[in-house]
Amino acid sequence: MSLSKFDKFKLYVFLASLIELISIVFGAVLFGFNVVFLAIIIFTFSTSIIILLIYIHVGEKHDRIVEVSKILGTDAKEAFEYGKIGLLTYNENFVITWMSDFFTERNINFIGERITKWLPEVNSIFQGDVESIIIEYEDAYFEIERKVESQLLFFKEITYEHQLQLNYENERVVVGLIHLDNYDEATQYQEEMNISIIDSEIKQPIIDWAKEKGMLIKRIKNDRFLVILNEAIFNKLVEERFSIMQSIQKTSDDYAIPITLSMAYARGTTDFQQLDDMLNSLLELAQSRGGDQVAIKKFGEDVKYFGGNREAQEKRSKVRVRVIAQTLRELIEQSHNVIIVGHKEMDFDCMGAALGVSRIVSTYNKVVSIVYHEGDIEEKLAECLTKYNDKLFERHHFINELEAMSILEDNTLVIMVDHHSIDQTNAPELIKRAKRVVVIDHHRRKSDFSFMPILVYIESGASSVSELVTELFPYQLSRVNISEQEATIMFTGILIDTNRFKSRTGSRTFEAASQLKKLGADPSEADELLKDNYNEFELKTSILNYCEKLDNGIIIAPYSGDKILSRAIMSQIANEILSIQDVEASFVIALISDKTVALSARSVGNINVQVIVEQMHGGGHFTAAALQREDSTVAEIHQELKDVLVSYFNERKIENESDIVG
Repeated sequence: MSLSKFDKFKLYVFLASLIELISIVFGAVLFGFNVVFLAIIIFTFSTSIIILLIYIHVGEKHDRIVEVSKILGTDAKEAFEYGKIGLLTYNENFVITWMSDFFTERNINFIGERITKWLPEVNSIFQGDVESIIIEYEDAYFEIERKVESQLLFFKEITYEHQLQLNYENERVVVGLIHLDNYDEATQYQEEMNISIIDSEIKQPIIDWAKEKGMLIKRIKNDRFLVILNEAIFNKLVEERFSIMQSIQKTSDDYAIPITLSMAYARGTTDFQQLDDMLNSLLELAQSRGGDQVAIKKFGEDVKYFGGNREAQEKRSKVRVRVIAQTLRELIEQSHNVIIVGHKEMDFDCMGAALGVSRIVSTYNKVVSIVYHEGDIEEKLAECLTKYNDKLFERHHFINELEAMSILEDNTLVIMVDHHSIDQTNAPELIKRAKRVVVIDHHRRKSDFSFMPILVYIESGASSVSELVTELFPYQLSRVNISEQEATIMFTGILIDTNRFKSRTGSRTFEAASQLKKLGADPSEADELLKDNYNEFELKTSILNYCEKLDNGIIIAPYSGDKILSRAIMSQIANEILSIQDVEASFVIALISDKTVALSARSVGNINVQVIVEQMHGGGHFTAAALQREDSTVAEIHQELKDVLVSYFNERKIENESDIVG
């Protein structure tokens, strides 16, 4: 009959006590009842008991491990050894009660301890979140599975397989494109000597950097390189935050040359055709977002971006404008009718661009309509349309989305202005069903299109879409007939988007403004259209009382009052905050309906608010961005923004440190 652990312990203590008693009696007879002698005897007895307990505990743990070979037999034991599989049982308190030989061979023994203390990751199996997990323990990898409805875990060592998988992942092919933004424009009128200096100081460092990192690099155009690398090299580039970008920025600044890098990397598939398609789309994304950044995509995942810490520069040439104008003209001529679509809550820039495109289409005698929803436009624009109602509605055909759907045909041309996303459009169903879509926008691209446009004209370096449309006027076959009211609305759009020519203003912006002035735009009238009434002034003042100043020149105004704000008011307040000394960026958060919270962000040009707001699933461009979210609160958006700002400035710090090290 086998004894329990407790019975064995009682037997051992009894025998030890008996031996100790005999020793005391024997010692007393020989030496008398000496106190020192008795102390030595008692100490020896206590020490013996402790050693005995340890021996029993270790011995029993060892017995419980080795016993499996006796229970399962030699064949089963060999099968487990061949498959590198270990067994472990536990009780209802998750205390390990038994471990197989598998663990003895690896010097692993946790019998009597909670498995969740030894391996906290196992909690996910017990909670039913996953069926198996992979853990690393003392430089080895194990896959752990639980036998359903039992207190048994299977351990399989997969160190070799894991290493193979790791090697496979590290050796997978990554392809990239490196493009020198503005290279052609910067070298077009340079002397040969200056061009050679640019090449040696900008091109050669790129080649040296690629070779140093172990990449294969080949020049495929004068301003573009193809690179081939593997995942291991790519991961190192990510860790270094693509340091070559900061290096080229510094060199460009030193030589006062407006050249930056756009980079694209495609990965995650062995299909080279897919990699090529991804790569070209990624480079287009990086450039349409203003360049000076890296666009990365792993097959099946969303696009990620690095960089983009500088304002987009004017890159479009008059040759490109002429080509776009000619292409647009051909598309219009091939269409039966044209429908112009703006974004939700249309503003002056969106409406001005729509009016301008409408007049372009009219020169080719095509039926043209503008999708327009009363109540879904900014308040000041609504007042303007009321004021110009007779003259505008005589020259333009305004319809709602339902009416637009009724006149949509296969050869209808749909032109999206001031936006490029279905989520932002005021006619989503129309865009989904349209077969011929043109995009004219100045916001940085967020991601791939969810539809298939036949022409994309996105210039993130432009101040506004009204500027882009104004530049198309001279390249039409006939003179575009623009009224004073239409020109004034377009001018007002430029005025708002540049914060009265204080930001995002290039030479082309002033040329467009000048052209609109020649067409009859009235700056005084534009200023009058933008004036606040007393109630608006009072509201803005009350909102400014909520301002909170943070580090790095950031001011946030989380308005939690009882008023529902318009997005126009929010953007105006964000612009006004920028007039404060040492303010780099401003954020206004408020309710725009009972269930919708919005955020409006503005920057003077040193902080990329688009990158910040994109992390919160919004969008925009470098100096102006926004988001809106349903079923959220001002306090929640406020805290999320603060967390994102911490992350943003930490990343900038890392990039700056990388630049210094470089």
